[in-house]
Amino acid sequence: MIARKAIGLGARAGVAASIAAAALTLLLAVSGCGGQAASTEQPEPSHEREKGGGERVVQQAVTEVSPGHSIEELAPGLSMAKVSGDGGLSEFVGQGGASSDADVVSFLEEKMAASLPSDSLFTGAGCSTLLVKDAQAGVLFGRNFDWHGCDALIVEHDVADGYDSVSTVNLDFLESAAGGAFENMPDEVVAQAALYAPLDGMNEAGLAVATLMIQDSGRIEQATDKPDLTTTTAVRLLLDTAANVEEALDVLAAHDLHGSMGLMVHFAIADAEGNGVVVEYVDGEMQVVESDIATNFYLSDGPKKGIGTSQSHDRFAALRDLLDSGGPWDEQRLRDAMESVSKKNYPDGETTEWTMACNLTAKDVVYYHREDYGQGWKIRLGN
Repeated sequence: MIARKAIGLGARAGVAASIAAAALTLLLAVSGCGGQAASTEQPEPSHEREKGGGERVVQQAVTEVSPGHSIEELAPGLSMAKVSGDGGLSEFVGQGGASSDADVVSFLEEKMAASLPSDSLFTGAGCSTLLVKDAQAGVLFGRNFDWHGCDALIVEHDVADGYDSVSTVNLDFLESAAGGAFENMPDEVVAQAALYAPLDGMNEAGLAVATLMIQDSGRIEQATDKPDLTTTTAVRLLLDTAANVEEALDVLAAHDLHGSMGLMVHFAIADAEGNGVVVEYVDGEMQVVESDIATNFYLSDGPKKGIGTSQSHDRFAALRDLLDSGGPWDEQRLRDAMESVSKKNYPDGETTEWTMACNLTAKDVVYYHREDYGQGWKIRLGN
């Protein structure tokens, strides 16, 4: 499904059955999308380094890539694309946001004149994040997204008023939402819709955000007079508007959050100054915990603390041991740390579909796909 055929300007009339021409024209005006192809650079050479005990291991090859406005496949199940313009986000926020995925879908449907019958853009996942600070390498942030096999899209968002960012979307959510119309949607429409469904990302100010599910029967349904956000639109707004953890917390505090699919999640947020927090919602109240690690259980004090899967406690402990072991950190060690808590070490039918290894100081991110840590793809921001 991810190996989509790119549909250029001259071919768009062929998708009129699923997308009205007038709405598509409006969408293109808003998004600023063109037909630019993605470009890649030669991989950085692999080299050996010394591991504990004198063991020699081969470092991965990293290919620097630059997304274009057509969806380009990097590997089976992993693609990238670029969207220019705010994608209608200012209009979305201006109308008060949305209190459910169904409302987000309705907004997108009106913007795109596409069929998006499902009421869900997000489902749960088991994941891990890690924040480390090193005098030489800078501030590093790692994120594993654990899931049953899916198609992932990396979206670079280029905005005039806000922060450019790179984020990751599980395209299976969008395919489910769009039904049979999905295959006929032009690349820019898919990428445009993906702006509203990020599960993690980093912006050019060095802010990183990730969602992690907590296995709990509670719900996030804040109900005041504040504007509304769903799980994924909160991630989008944070990446577009917040430069650091303090600003991110202000954004979340200014909105009512509604958990997608009725699922309980928390947010891991980090910035280029080395600040790291986990934001949770307990009994409708936003709780903030300073933490450099997050997995899938509550960290905030109170009756919920510790609730989550036993495996998530194991992954948390493993990452804590790595941090406590001391020594210098670099991108390679971060990659190794995230590999050590990837799903191949906890066989339960899931895989780590993608790993983000972010350098929040340098404002670049390397993606690894489906536990292949021998090949990475680097995207730079803020150049």
